[in-house]
Amino acid sequence: MNMSNGFYDVPDDKLATIVTSLEMFSKPKKRDVTNNPDWHLEFVANPEPDQYRAIYRKVGLEWLWFSRIMMPEQQLTSIISDPLVEIRFLTVGGDIEGLLELDYRTEGNCELAFLGVSDKLMGKGAGSWLMQRALDLAWSTPINRLWIHTCTLDHPRALPFYIRSGFRPYKRQLEIADDPRISGEAPKNTAAHYPLLG
Repeated sequence: MNMSNGFYDVPDDKLATIVTSLEMFSKPKKRDVTNNPDWHLEFVANPEPDQYRAIYRKVGLEWLWFSRIMMPEQQLTSIISDPLVEIRFLTVGGDIEGLLELDYRTEGNCELAFLGVSDKLMGKGAGSWLMQRALDLAWSTPINRLWIHTCTLDHPRALPFYIRSGFRPYKRQLEIADDPRISGEAPKNTAAHYPLLG
């Protein structure tokens, strides 16, 4: 697509974000991370869509993670029940406080599809701990490449965090999508960094 320099209007009911994709081709050197005995990573086979969406919202709603809450349930179920998609929940005292999802559906590749922790664990080292678990798990399988993407709607520290974790940016895209706050899938006061217009 050829785009001229300049400004482009975005309809009030749409989100516009710059997506950066990052990749690595070998396991990076292990970093020192906080270890908390109360943090447990639990593999979840065939999670119920409602359970999955609940932690997806808990972790990502403030950053307007929208893809899985806007997705039809049959399509979501097909993904999260696929044996080549591994989902793990980070639990603390029995409460689910984080999400890790690894997608091996493309041969030789693993997409770190989702990684995030709740507000309760923000700033406590849980994100770095979860990333180390993700790297250990992904590179324990026969893959050639691990990749992830983030966008300008996400936490402002997400992109530098992924780079520090060993990923290197390789592609940038513009994504336009329906705003979940317009459809009622997210509260209208969600994401103060990207306010509704009008």
